[in-house]
Amino acid sequence: MQNILEVLQDTAIDTLKLLPFLFITYLIMEYIEHKTSNKIRETIKKSGRFGPLFGAVVGIFPQCGFSVSATNLYAARVISLGTLISVYLATSDEMLPILLTESVPIATILTILGIKLFLGIVAGFIIDFVASVIKKEEEEKIEELCEHEHCHCDEGIFSSALKHTVNIAVFIFVITLILNGIISFVGEDTIAHFISKNVILGPIIAGLIGLIPNCASSVILTELFIEKVISMPILISGVAVNAGVGLLVLFKTNKNVKENISIVGMLYGIGVIAGIILELFL
Repeated sequence: MQNILEVLQDTAIDTLKLLPFLFITYLIMEYIEHKTSNKIRETIKKSGRFGPLFGAVVGIFPQCGFSVSATNLYAARVISLGTLISVYLATSDEMLPILLTESVPIATILTILGIKLFLGIVAGFIIDFVASVIKKEEEEKIEELCEHEHCHCDEGIFSSALKHTVNIAVFIFVITLILNGIISFVGEDTIAHFISKNVILGPIIAGLIGLIPNCASSVILTELFIEKVISMPILISGVAVNAGVGLLVLFKTNKNVKENISIVGMLYGIGVIAGIILELFL
């Protein structure tokens, strides 16, 4: 009973922490839809080619809310696929605070962050380049997103943004509660033992853990690295794939399920391949 209450409490806290990010993101989107001129929209589109650089730099900061913001902006086609992937690859949820708290050498921390930043920028630009070759540029879909959420955007930007926020927050709470319950039941020690017995498959396994869409996965992977159960390349595979609850929001807000699955597969593939390559050189 106590474990159940702890899972409920942790899930509620995690969800509440995301509310400001969700609300601000939807507020910005509503403002773009209601207030911006065509000229500003064109400026956003033209500056989008530098999105992967901006996304990776911002994503490197230790917070899980930005992946949610980036996901919503991608679903509205305000940012490109490459920018979204660069954010996902660069962000690392709770990794940095834990590394700093555990007094991990600064050189090690900077190396990890540098690799993730480089990976996000390079992968983002490559994806955008390939996307520009194989398909036409998509129009922003903020209006379409509003209709999908049935938010009645004509009610005003604050009420519409609030409705978006509540809808997504409820979705995140339910799914995260289930995931936290599974993690609590299985236990971190069991996960650590499983990884330590599969050294060759380390990046593959770490990537699967990284796909768990909440902050718990980055905590587990970072603790395993600190305890020297896994290597730096394996850690990078896991935290590069880990996008926090951004992936949950992707499936909620982006209606193209096949595209969502391909994004997850792309993210996973990049993280695992990067880890395997790093294992050969580090």
